[in-house]
Amino acid sequence: MTGLISRTRLLLLVAAGCTFASAANADSRNPATPAPPAATYADLVDLADGTPLVVRAQIRKAVPVEPERARGLRAGWIRAYVEARTEAVIGGNRALGEQLAYLVDVKADAKGKLPALKKKAVILFARPVDARPAELQLVAPDAQLPWDAATEARVKGVLSELYASGAPQKITGVREALHVPGNLAGAGETQLFLGSASGEPAAITVSRMPGRDAAMNVSFSELVGAGSGLPARETLAWYRLACFLPASLPAGANIGEVTEDRAAAALDYRAVIERLGPCERARR
Repeated sequence: MTGLISRTRLLLLVAAGCTFASAANADSRNPATPAPPAATYADLVDLADGTPLVVRAQIRKAVPVEPERARGLRAGWIRAYVEARTEAVIGGNRALGEQLAYLVDVKADAKGKLPALKKKAVILFARPVDARPAELQLVAPDAQLPWDAATEARVKGVLSELYASGAPQKITGVREALHVPGNLAGAGETQLFLGSASGEPAAITVSRMPGRDAAMNVSFSELVGAGSGLPARETLAWYRLACFLPASLPAGANIGEVTEDRAAAALDYRAVIERLGPCERARR
C-alpha cells in the first residue's frame, strides 16, 4: 500500500469490526487521566501470550476517531486511527509490509486531546486482518507500548519463555488439596493439584517439619514434589501461579473430610500465595 490511507479507509476499519469492547462505556470528552505507568512483567505476558504478531513500528500519522464511532471507550481515553511504518517483527512468523494501519486507545493528554504520537516508536501486540495485509487489529484496545531498548529486551525475554519447549502451561485453578499429617507435632505435607488449560498435570507440594521453614515445590509435570522450590518472581512459571491462583483455597476444591486436615491445607495454601507475592499489573 502506498501513501496514506484515506479517510474512507478509516471508516472501513471501524465498520469492519476493528473496534474494541471494554467494560467501561464512555466517550473521550471526559477529563484526562494521568499517563499510564510502565508495563509490569505481568502486563507484558498478558499482551504477548498467544499473540500472533509483536511488531516494532514508527507512527507516521494518528488521528482521533469520532467518539460516536468509538464504542466501549474508557473515560479519559481517545481512540486513534494510526498509520505506521514497520521497523521489525519482534515475535511471530507472519510477513508484513512496510505500511501498517490500526486502531488504538490512548490516554488523553492534560487538555483532553490526543497526545502527540507522530514519529514515536512503539511496540504493537496484534493479529492480522483477513484479506487486508496492510492492517492490524490489536489484541487489546491499549496493546501499544512506547518503544525503548529496555522494553524491547523485556518483551523478547517474555517471548523466549513463551516459545520455549516445555513452557509452563496456563493454570486455571485448584482441583484438589490433600494434607497428610506427620508423626511429629507441626509436621505434615500438603499437595495442591492444579487445573490447567491443556489438561496436563501441575501441583504444588508444601512440606513442614518442626523448627524449619516450610519447603515448597511446584511441578508442571507428573512428578509431584520433584521441583526445586517456588519459581522466582518475573518468570513465566511464577506468572502462571501468582496471577491466576485464587487468594484462598476455594471451597469447591476436593479436600479431605477431616477438619484439622482441611484447616492445615488451607493454611499451607495461603503460605504459598504469600510466598509467591502479588501479581502486579499497570494495565487495567
